[in-house]
Amino acid sequence: MATIEECRSALDRLSESLAQAEGDVRSAAALDRSLSCRITDLDITFMGRLADGHIRDVITVPGPPTERAQIRLSMAGDDLVALVNGDIHFAKAWASGRVKLEAGLLDLLRLRSLL
Repeated sequence: MATIEECRSALDRLSESLAQAEGDVRSAAALDRSLSCRITDLDITFMGRLADGHIRDVITVPGPPTERAQIRLSMAGDDLVALVNGDIHFAKAWASGRVKLEAGLLDLLRLRSLL
């Protein structure tokens, strides 16, 4: 099972990748939206902001999110680490229920190039 530190490191690496992206991925990452990533097996939630191609102002809160973010992810810690490392593909993880993503329709359309 991934630790809180491994999950935080994975989010930091994801933020770096988004910042270095180009083309459609870069424009999708340029959203300015609140973001939460619930790690179900650790019973924690990372909350922050996706802005200018970075995940910023990340805090860790125990349990479920304290506020409803505009983009909401939920998964096990091992799945977050595997996604960021490229060991599993987002579409397969989402289709199998290992990863849950909730967002408004327009955000989902823009995010599809990231996923």
